[in-house]
Amino acid sequence: MNFLVEAMTPRRLDVYLSEKLAKTRSHMQKLIADGLVTVDGATVKPSFKLTGDEDISVTEPDAADLEYLPEDLPLNILYEDADLIVVNKARGMTVHPADTVKSGTLVNALLYHCKDLSGINGVKRPGIVHRLDKDTSGVMVVAKTDLAHISLAAQIKDKVATRTYRAIVHGVLTDNAGIITGAIGRDRLDRKKMAIVPDGKPAVTEFKVLERFGGFTYVECKLQTGRTHQIRVHMTAIGHPLLGDTKYSARKNPFDIHGQALHSHTLSLIHPTTGERMTFTAPLPDDMIKILEQLRNSQFPNPNS
Repeated sequence: MNFLVEAMTPRRLDVYLSEKLAKTRSHMQKLIADGLVTVDGATVKPSFKLTGDEDISVTEPDAADLEYLPEDLPLNILYEDADLIVVNKARGMTVHPADTVKSGTLVNALLYHCKDLSGINGVKRPGIVHRLDKDTSGVMVVAKTDLAHISLAAQIKDKVATRTYRAIVHGVLTDNAGIITGAIGRDRLDRKKMAIVPDGKPAVTEFKVLERFGGFTYVECKLQTGRTHQIRVHMTAIGHPLLGDTKYSARKNPFDIHGQALHSHTLSLIHPTTGERMTFTAPLPDDMIKILEQLRNSQFPNPNS
């Protein structure tokens, strides 16, 4: 694609393209490094400063080279009609393909199950309106038509659609409920992590205690915003990281769970065609059920031993 840059104050090329094309900054940096972006006919660095009137050309890799194929994978479907499909994603399943993951994803499973997914996000993320981390389980909605995709994306942005999560965290929360605020952006020391940073995007998480145990708390979290790793970052920030979350905590995990104990429990939305309010619930996965049973019976090793 080709376009002319409007007049503006000096701006980095990778930042400008990320916002204009609604792509991640890392994706644009890779395209630039691979020579797939030119400015006035020349290849430049991601840090190249745009001021206006530059002629930019961006070439995306051929979709045929992506090789994201349908796969007959287990798919827990909670609801499906002509407009959308609601699934209970398993912990350990990546939502969509990436440069390093081209198979075994939820998208691969969906491509096998149904051929009519929304094309708004292209071949990499067909139908994907929102996502869950690989090691987060639970309810997700996927759009089967472009009109449904537009509606659902707007509902999430405008907070018409609501999401609640269940989590098991380290430590005993003293407050029965609370609100955590803190702008989230890339961690300055580790770009693979998120953190509360001064120039981050506003983020708000509500929490409510469901049960307290010796050394752990079972909580419900409600998102007012949907930032990457939001619950994980916010709970860590108040001193109560998620059980099993090795990215944001070095605390010992005495339980049999691979990944953070975080589950997308309910999703409420307005059906894009009928206008009906619909609420979907994904039951807790077996690993979290077992951990809660152990906690209730005090049958677990001391995490501080």
